[in-house]
Amino acid sequence: MPVDRQLVPLLSLISAGTPVHAMSPVDARDAYRKLTVDLRPAGTMAEVASVTDDKVAGGDGPLTARVFRPETDGPVPTVVLFHGGGFVFGDLDTHEAMARSICRDTQSVVVAVDYRLAPEAKFPSAPRDAIASVRDIQSRLDEYGGSEVLAVAGDSAGGNLSAVAAQHVPGIAAQLLIYPTTAIVGDFPSREENAKGLFLEADTLLWFLGHFAAAGMDFEDPLAAPLRGDLTGQPPAVVITAEFDPLRDEGIAYAEALVAAGVQVEHHTYPGLIHGFFDMGTWSTHCQQAIDESIAKFATLLRP
Repeated sequence: MPVDRQLVPLLSLISAGTPVHAMSPVDARDAYRKLTVDLRPAGTMAEVASVTDDKVAGGDGPLTARVFRPETDGPVPTVVLFHGGGFVFGDLDTHEAMARSICRDTQSVVVAVDYRLAPEAKFPSAPRDAIASVRDIQSRLDEYGGSEVLAVAGDSAGGNLSAVAAQHVPGIAAQLLIYPTTAIVGDFPSREENAKGLFLEADTLLWFLGHFAAAGMDFEDPLAAPLRGDLTGQPPAVVITAEFDPLRDEGIAYAEALVAAGVQVEHHTYPGLIHGFFDMGTWSTHCQQAIDESIAKFATLLRP
């Protein structure tokens, strides 16, 4: 099917501006914030009981986190959320709508982690932050959801970090991987099929890698490419991909690799949608339906 017609005005707006790969990281962060925060219609984010700032352990010192609590009593699951943005931009504000929706619709405490960004902190800073923060939160579940259920969730680069954390921290109950980047190199036709004009472009992927990669980096390192990791014994997963996303095929490959390793997986590729659709519910009813369905699938893993 064609791209969702309700997303066409948004794609036109994005195409009229300077492409991300022609910006500095600072300018790209500002542009992304304008798109995700400044253009967010007032009153559209999910209501939760409370939102507070916190500190969690990182790979090289404490990190800022934001804790979202649901309007429910009693012990609930805890979900650690990592935002997307190619490891270069994105923050707690750009992904607040996602955090609130997951909190409300899974009735879980969501801890969104503000991990270090490139190029100021190149690989492996972000995955080390992800692993350290999940371990720290796991050791203090009584301060968060209170139940023994701990899960990870994230979109794009955040999906990558969630998968990496799941591979390195035993005891995670579930993972929600939203159009995750799972490999750096590989034969993925969607990278060419969806290379331009669909929000995330091939040139932008190279721009991300140029800022994220450290000198002499091994592109097959599972800390950067979870598809290359050992998937034995991984927690049940919901893997979400989009038809018109350059990352579609590596997300599908990860879902298939999990299944091959004996992991319970629910995977769905949403037709007509693009990368980033989890923050486009105010633009498209189809996006909002996909968001709601994806979170509902994740919720079933948190309370089997």
